[in-house]
Parts: sequence; C-alpha cells; structure tokens
Amino acid sequence: MSASDLWDYIGITPVGALSVALAAAVLYGAFVFATRLLGQRVLAGLSGFDLVVVMIFGAVLGRATLGPWPTLTGGLVALVTLLALEAVVGQVRRRPLWNALINNQPAVLMAGPVVLDDQLEKYHITRDELHAALRRTGVRHPGEVAVVVLEATGTLSVLRTGEPVDPALLADVRGAGRVPPELLSR
Repeated sequence: MSASDLWDYIGITPVGALSVALAAAVLYGAFVFATRLLGQRVLAGLSGFDLVVVMIFGAVLGRATLGPWPTLTGGLVALVTLLALEAVVGQVRRRPLWNALINNQPAVLMAGPVVLDDQLEKYHITRDELHAALRRTGVRHPGEVAVVVLEATGTLSVLRTGEPVDPALLADVRGAGRVPPELLSR
C-alpha cells in the first residue's frame, strides 16, 4: 500500500472536514428537533424492534455525516463536532428558557388511583407500559399510587401513597393540578 492509498483511508481535506462538521451539526440539530417533537418516549424503554430501528437510524446518520468516502480523520471530525455540540447544549440547558426549548416537560400520567387516559394517548404510552412501571416499583393496587410522572427523560416515576407528596416536587410537571389535594403536603 502506497502513502497515497494510506492517505485516502486516513486523511481528509479541509473542505471535507468542514462538510463533515457541518453535516454532523445539522444532523444533530435535526435529531434534537425530532426527539423534541416526538416526545420523551422516543428513546426510553426501547423494545427489541425499537432498538433495531435506532441502530438503523444510527447507521444512516453516520453514513450521511461522513459522506461518500468515510475516513479515520472524518470520523474524528464528526466525533469531536458531536461532543462539542453536546457540551454546548449541556451549558445552554442551564438557562430555563433554553432548557424548555430543548427538553420535554414532565407530565402526570396517573393522579392518585386514576389513570389519565388522555395523557397516555398524548405521550404514546400504553397501559401495559404503565402497569409494568407500577409492578417494578412494587405497586400491588392502584390505590397505592399518589402520582405517576412521565419524566423528561422518558422514564416513569411512581410516587406512592403513605407520606404526602411535597408540591414542590411537582412544580414543573404538566398536569400536576390533577393530583388529588389530599395526597399533597400542605
């Protein structure tokens, strides 16, 4: 293998590096926008089928980012670009306005023993998924539930009855007003 052949596998031109960085940034933005638009359940609790789809998305995005001739340097440029964007987004999320634009707001799915079917439908959560979350936390009966929250990360948090729930824990949660007042501390 000649030095020229080796460069074809490892190197990248400045214009190529710029195009890889631009493609990575645009695809990163599109991915953030799509997950924001589709909601927090997109990446949480993946089934086997969902995992295959995510792997396909990753392959397509990787190929689109690196262009027709992927190189080691191109991969490094894409990786550094994505890590830099993640660092910037991490800093931007510290500001409330930007955090609200980037992250989904948590939402109440179950208020006391009452399942909020409108919320399940809105956030694409099945009763089976809700029941699985309740079982994982040891809930044996709906009467043991104070509130179930779909978190911004897509996970389900189950707060049980017994001790009143501090309203401050639900301050940023959409639908918190639907939780029965007797389950909240005063």
